[in-house]
Amino acid sequence: MTITISKKITGYAVVTEQDQKAPETKTAEIHLFGEPLSRPDKLVGNTYKIKTPASEHALYITINDVIMNEGTAQEHRRPFEIFINSKNMEHFQWIVALTRVMSAVFRKGGDITFLVEELQSVFDPKGGYFKKGGKYIPSLVAEIGEVLKEHLHEIGMLKRNEPEAHQKAFIEAKRKEYTEKQNASNDSDNSGFPEGAQLCAKCSTKAVIVMDNCLTCLNCGDSKCN
Repeated sequence: MTITISKKITGYAVVTEQDQKAPETKTAEIHLFGEPLSRPDKLVGNTYKIKTPASEHALYITINDVIMNEGTAQEHRRPFEIFINSKNMEHFQWIVALTRVMSAVFRKGGDITFLVEELQSVFDPKGGYFKKGGKYIPSLVAEIGEVLKEHLHEIGMLKRNEPEAHQKAFIEAKRKEYTEKQNASNDSDNSGFPEGAQLCAKCSTKAVIVMDNCLTCLNCGDSKCN
């Protein structure tokens, strides 16, 4: 086919056969947030025992940690795997699935503290239960979240939100005062808090009483008058 050029030629370029080939389709790129952690031959960890009204037998939760940056100033522990054992086979399937998913998240690296809130927000449609001390637990899964939270506190990945020293002293003094009054009238339960105390929205413990005309939690110190 003849091509007529009506304008003045000011430049040119040679087109090769390679240039005439159709561009290759690019493969999809996979973005990783971090390299998965490899399992060392030896791990350190803790085992926690929980006994709940939701299960006839106790659950034993083992969380193993890997030591990161060992021998340096940045040395720290982080969870690597979790196992849950119990004689009760009723929850076997979902417990195995949960531990495998949690272990996979641990090994992926990055921030894993979000698991605590996710587990604690699971509610049992049959209703939760109160632990010794009056703390309300909405489900067995939430209790596993409580164990994970405690473990992260132990290894320093989460900070404990505790009252300051003067607040602790004030709470203990008021708790002692109320306990003495309740013991005198034989009107207290084994939780250490007055019978009839309300559930605290902050720490989920039945420890809220009217003190100095103000609703105050004798466990965490939360007060409506602050």
